[in-house]
Amino acid sequence: MNDAQPAPAATERRAIFDQVRFQHVISDRWSVEDAEKISKFLRDNGAEEVEKSNPDGSLSLDEVTHIISKTSDFPQYHNAQERLLSVVKPDWVIASISKNKTANPRQHSPDPKMFFSGLVVCCGDLPPGDCDAIIGGVLAMGGLYAGAVSKLVTHIVALTLDPEKCKVAIARNLKCKILLPHWFDDCLRLGKRIDEGPYLLPDPEILRRKPEDRIPDALRLDLQGSSSTIPVSLNPPGPERQLTVFKDKVVMLSPDLGIGSHLRGTIEGLIKGGGGDITGSVYKSNFFICQYRETRDYRIASRAGQDVGNLAWLYHLFTHNKWTSPMRRLLHYPVAKDGLPGFKGFRISLSNYNGEARVYLENLAKAAGGEFTRTMKEENTHLITAHLHSEKCDAAQEWNIHIVNHLWLEESYAKWQIQSITNPRYTQFPQRTNLGEVVGQTEIDRQAVEKKFFPEGSDEDSSTVEAGVRAMRAKDQNANFKVPVPNSSAAHPSSSARAPEPVSIHSDDPTPKATKLGRKASGATPLRTPAPSRFNNNEKENDTPSTTGSRGAKQKAAAKLHDMASDIELFQKEMKRVGGVMHGGRRPSDETMSDHSRKRSLSLEEENSTETEVGGRAAKKAKKSKEAAVMHLLITGDKRWVENPTKESNERAQLRELGIQVVVNGTKCTHVAAPKIIRTPKFVASLAHAPTVLTLDYIDQCLAQNTRLNPKDFLVKENKEDNIRGYKLADSIARAKANKCRLLRGYTIYCTMGIRGGFGPYKDIVTENGGSCQLYKARASSAAPPLEGDRGDDISQSSSPEYLYLLSGASAEEGKLWPKFRQHAQSKGRIARIVNNDWILDLAIKQEIRWSDDYEMKG
Repeated sequence: MNDAQPAPAATERRAIFDQVRFQHVISDRWSVEDAEKISKFLRDNGAEEVEKSNPDGSLSLDEVTHIISKTSDFPQYHNAQERLLSVVKPDWVIASISKNKTANPRQHSPDPKMFFSGLVVCCGDLPPGDCDAIIGGVLAMGGLYAGAVSKLVTHIVALTLDPEKCKVAIARNLKCKILLPHWFDDCLRLGKRIDEGPYLLPDPEILRRKPEDRIPDALRLDLQGSSSTIPVSLNPPGPERQLTVFKDKVVMLSPDLGIGSHLRGTIEGLIKGGGGDITGSVYKSNFFICQYRETRDYRIASRAGQDVGNLAWLYHLFTHNKWTSPMRRLLHYPVAKDGLPGFKGFRISLSNYNGEARVYLENLAKAAGGEFTRTMKEENTHLITAHLHSEKCDAAQEWNIHIVNHLWLEESYAKWQIQSITNPRYTQFPQRTNLGEVVGQTEIDRQAVEKKFFPEGSDEDSSTVEAGVRAMRAKDQNANFKVPVPNSSAAHPSSSARAPEPVSIHSDDPTPKATKLGRKASGATPLRTPAPSRFNNNEKENDTPSTTGSRGAKQKAAAKLHDMASDIELFQKEMKRVGGVMHGGRRPSDETMSDHSRKRSLSLEEENSTETEVGGRAAKKAKKSKEAAVMHLLITGDKRWVENPTKESNERAQLRELGIQVVVNGTKCTHVAAPKIIRTPKFVASLAHAPTVLTLDYIDQCLAQNTRLNPKDFLVKENKEDNIRGYKLADSIARAKANKCRLLRGYTIYCTMGIRGGFGPYKDIVTENGGSCQLYKARASSAAPPLEGDRGDDISQSSSPEYLYLLSGASAEEGKLWPKFRQHAQSKGRIARIVNNDWILDLAIKQEIRWSDDYEMKG
């Protein structure tokens, strides 16, 4: 006889949001009506809406699991993050319902750091390696990937409009953008989302326009009121609009503001008229307004989790009547009296920023402690520019001034540490983008500021009066918090933005950390997160109050990290690839990734689509141990891989397995493969390193036989043309070995902008041979570096550093520079020589400095 109970019906299914308890945040981006629609969707699918019971209208963080908001700029956002609550945008609800299961909250976060949030990307005819890189970057930065085109897709990535996915989107008239993959590359390199306009197919601006064409200005009206730490004027709302942002708030105005009694009275009147109050004690305030970070009141208010801002932030609240975090905008936060350490020696100028963005960056440079100059001189140390098309940028290259974008200044100030200008993010300038469009998006780094200005214990003071006040506050705080003991009931702890710090009456020293031995010997009940779970199944009569150190919180955090691990791993791996998401990384020949594990997609289902979601990535195969590279091969003058990235990837991988590493410049090359002695920039610059020069047949034979052949059987030989020019490769290589990349040591070679081939290739040639190359635009302050007197005796007198060389073309525009160059050389005690490009090419190929009148430009 079977007494087993019948199993529940298999058709019974749990509601999508049966474990969700939510509240929403109304903002100017999200109306009450729209919020009610989303709330209804949630309630209809099993969610429970928590009523706002706090008197000040704040969220009940102890009661909710999810917060629905279109912005991260609300008072309890960072507190919610510390509690590991899910803060999601309304589209999370729609996506969950469409998939019939809860979507990943990370892909719907309002956090501005997730700059691809809201994107649904579909790839067209791209190589698999590029697709993987784009997908990894999009998922890591908050976006989604779709394998098929649907009405939910926002961006299709393709090189042309020919792929079937692009034709389907155009035929269905879908509201999605079809653009080049370069946009994702530039966004990931910058860490910001820029305008897609210049990248849109079928006629992308970055391919159509010339580099020298003017880039439109970027207007940023949203920076008004946040471009200075000292506001210009007070613009309170009119009598028809009542201030509500200060309702039930207590504000303290710090003495260091330096404002007069009349202005102070006006400010206090506005705050009180809006339902707020004024206090003279930092222990009673919610908003603390000060100018500097060095005061003790600043440290106390910051440690207590108050909103600490400057007068500009207060005026912003008056103007907009809406709360915003004082840390959201860099100049809404108090400044340091002495500026950022190490910044005082910097002389900074701006280029290509206009309007409020320019004023904002000027004031930010001053707040950091640097010196701002409207005009740029040779004494400047940094030029901050939105793009590289301006006279200041040309002069900065000529004078060797650091050229960076505004992110270097913003992040140095936000993190309170000078950032390295070698970070490629700070020297990234997308071709047709004015970076002024992303100015002001950097927020104060909370952890960095806390570490530098108000670390734990920094609000302690030895004053007896203050100690008494702290003791009374500690007593009040302890009245609402009891140390948990076994088998005892306790009151529910009140929630706050930051847990109050314990204060010692007898000593100002911070409490020493417990040793591991002491912790093990302790029999006290371990502390837990502040809010007891509403879903706790323990049948206990009493539930112990908790703190933020619980095992449950750690498990939840570990689970969340585990969910994101694969996305983070893929993104980090792809970001290490040479070339970003374009022309680099994995190709079909890679043995570390199978075809079935290429795309980890969070699929979006079309109305009638039967796509299945990829549940995870296949396990990677063990990598074969590669033979150490015995040849570093530079290839030039060969077109075998042009517009054929798949073939390039396969053949590079095959050569690498044979011990031949293909390199992209001559600095590390041991061998060069070329059809003959050619005057390409790569070939000419590489000769300074005395490589072995081979024919292209060497590559063909190695690939065909799948073995590394003897390079001596494929040496390049001189032809008649080489003999006419006087090129003897063996002699050149011997001289290069003797020169040791110092042929032009002590020389400064100037170059005009209009010379054939551009400035870059000639700079590389001169630099590889030990010299210095600078642009010449006839500026009065152009100067040559000092002479070096340690050159070898084998250099002829006619080629000694007493000569100053200018590489120039024959155009009339360049000819106008010659008289000024001769005057400049004469003023430096040098003899001017204006030469054509044959002089530097022959010099680098022959690896010796010889003079002929045929090189000199006449006029």
